[in-house]
Amino acid sequence: MSVEKIDYTKELNSEQLAAVTAPDGPLLVLAAAGTGKTRTLVYRVAYLAGRDVSPERILLLTFTNRAAKEMLERAHVLVGPGISGVWGGTFHHMSNRILRRHAPLLGYQRDFTILDRDDSKTLVSNCVKELGLSGKEFPKPDILLGLFGSAVNRATSVQKVVEAKFRDGDVDPDNVAKVHGQYEGRKKKLGAMDFDDLLVNCLKLFREKPEVLGPYQAQFLHVLVDEYQDTNPIQAELVDMLAARNRNVLVVGDDFQSIYSWRGADFRNIMSFPERYKDARIYKLETNYRSVPEILEVANACIAGNPLQYQKTLRATRSSHRKPLVLRMRDGGEQARCVVDQIRNLCRSGYRMSDIAVLYRAHYHAMELQMELARERMPYVITSGVRFFEQAHIKDVCSLLRLLENPSDEMAFMRLVGFLPGVGPKTAQKLWNEMGGRFDTNDSAQRMKLKSMLKSAAKELWLGVEPILETYRAEHLDEDGGEAIFRFVEAFYGRHAVNVFEDSERRLDDIRELILYTSRFDKVQNFLSDIALLTNLDAEAENLASGDGEVVRLSTVHQAKGLEWPAVIVLWMSEGMFPSARSMEESSEGEAEERRLFYVAVTRAKDELCLCVPEVRRTRDGGMMYYLPSRFIDEIPREMIKDVRAGFI
Repeated sequence: MSVEKIDYTKELNSEQLAAVTAPDGPLLVLAAAGTGKTRTLVYRVAYLAGRDVSPERILLLTFTNRAAKEMLERAHVLVGPGISGVWGGTFHHMSNRILRRHAPLLGYQRDFTILDRDDSKTLVSNCVKELGLSGKEFPKPDILLGLFGSAVNRATSVQKVVEAKFRDGDVDPDNVAKVHGQYEGRKKKLGAMDFDDLLVNCLKLFREKPEVLGPYQAQFLHVLVDEYQDTNPIQAELVDMLAARNRNVLVVGDDFQSIYSWRGADFRNIMSFPERYKDARIYKLETNYRSVPEILEVANACIAGNPLQYQKTLRATRSSHRKPLVLRMRDGGEQARCVVDQIRNLCRSGYRMSDIAVLYRAHYHAMELQMELARERMPYVITSGVRFFEQAHIKDVCSLLRLLENPSDEMAFMRLVGFLPGVGPKTAQKLWNEMGGRFDTNDSAQRMKLKSMLKSAAKELWLGVEPILETYRAEHLDEDGGEAIFRFVEAFYGRHAVNVFEDSERRLDDIRELILYTSRFDKVQNFLSDIALLTNLDAEAENLASGDGEVVRLSTVHQAKGLEWPAVIVLWMSEGMFPSARSMEESSEGEAEERRLFYVAVTRAKDELCLCVPEVRRTRDGGMMYYLPSRFIDEIPREMIKDVRAGFI
């Protein structure tokens, strides 16, 4: 199809047509979920080409290479090979392309090296050693790189990010800042940039070298930006600078789906666009092609509770179906069984396993469901790729229980002592051999012998763990594995996790959920046997799934954004779980972003939506904690849902 043959009035709905054929000038296209955002951008590129705008004068910025490739391929089908001159790609791709031309102005060669993650980790590790800060009590390179990246994306200092990350720890922000300074210096000396530097240095180039910025401002007659609500401060400033001369900037996004503040996305960029561009025209895409009307009614009702937003109302093009199901049950165990039943019911109704997704606010919300799916030999995959008991932090804390129960468990011993400073695999193996291939935690002589072999830094940390070994039998911790894990986390592992894992809070939440789960077992040995069995069943289910690809998808809502399924089940719609109590406490904007997250979860569903509302969670002492339904459930008008109790569907 050539540009001349495109009948835009037939190819687009009236909302899309208005945005695609809009006159020059700043344009804000608010594309609600499932309304054809990508189609609108592709046809805008075709429309510009039809107005004899040279492809090299069009800049199309996206957040993934896949998105850029898809849009340009679709534009190629519409317009033909002439469109290949469009500057299309991610912000990093554009920055790299510009820096390759002008890097000498910043003191780099044009053939500067881009460090991949492993290169950056090695360089940071070397900097830590050079400063004499290495040791298992100092944050690992992955953590440090995460902190440096967070500071860049939030346009703030490393010290502030460190203070927020380690507010309950003993990491000195000044030491981290020293590592950062050393790392920056080493990169410059090597003539190398990491991923974040591409954006930082491109912005620096534009700010400091107007003779470089000017020609690009002249070249790019039109700047188009996808997923604008996800831009960070640097990306937003790059867009504004490039569009400053011609002011033909079209940004497409949905403030309702701004859910990535934790990684630097700034909600204010899209909200302030009309303030920065006083003559901006605003177009809304509200005609939804994805979901049935009943699901869209719930989506509209839930998002209406946010005060600061561009009001939009999703309108369905599909015919009526059935109301979303709000399913109330007692606890997480009953929730897991109900979800399995729901999956079976959906399959009996003609859906395939791959048509079904189970979404949740946090990874640990799905622990009981994973175990129930394993017991039922129902194949599933997790978006993160790692099942609950296969995760490193879960294996870490379980290694303590394994060694307490089985003195001959070499792997548990090696894992446990491997946490200590100066104890690598070779040293751990030597210690095991010195123990005679058996470490009886109940044997004081063996405990003394191990202590005598540890270096001072390792010995100091081990002293925090030893009381658990001494009292395990005497205080009947062998009947309360959760208490043993709790003491281990308090004495050592909590601080260790913060220094080792970039997402330590999420992992510690997982461990807290594991502690609650152990309360249903009267013996640690029974708990260990159960999880070993479930891990084997998981492996069987994975083998079954590898055949035809028919598996249920488990995913956090964050990871599900941009995806869709015929049937969606959302777990733990209980106050404090979804919305997350921590998110609500940490930010004044927490409730608004949590509501947007719920909106994203709802709008992933095409035909069927089930919202699960457990009422009770176990506490660490074996008691019960009662939960109110999520405020997001209470905000849905009763007539929009089928509200039932488990067992009465």
